[in-house]
Amino acid sequence: MKKFSILFAVLALVLASLACQTLSGGGGSDSPELPPPSNDGGAEPTPVDGGSDSGGGGTSNVETEFPMPDGATNVQELGGSLNFQVKMTLDEAMKFYMDALTKEGYTERPILTVTSETTFSMVFDGHGSGKAIVVQGVDFGDGTVNVNIRLEDV
Repeated sequence: MKKFSILFAVLALVLASLACQTLSGGGGSDSPELPPPSNDGGAEPTPVDGGSDSGGGGTSNVETEFPMPDGATNVQELGGSLNFQVKMTLDEAMKFYMDALTKEGYTERPILTVTSETTFSMVFDGHGSGKAIVVQGVDFGDGTVNVNIRLEDV
């Protein structure tokens, strides 16, 4: 349990760091071009228009196989991990992913669902790759939630 807590804390720090970089205007057009995301099994990827935002996130042409709520901004795919912000509460974001992923045939692993006042983490099984879908959220405190989704051996 301690190992999971440390991993969760490190992930929260990484997400906060990415969010600070985005909000401060980092990641501009002089950033190196990233390779396209890989699709190692599962659903067909869906192109996502990440919208625009004054924080420098801009429009994104990230393709993802994971459902995303309307209004997602600063959409980024980095190393197989999808990260974005959306105007929702933590409860709304959790409900969105419980409903959307369950509807797509994935099964939540309730023993790994962790929530606090400012974060959540959920794990779903059933992906074609054999890996688990991990969905985590961090409340920025301004009505915005940072969401991170990735496939992981759990």
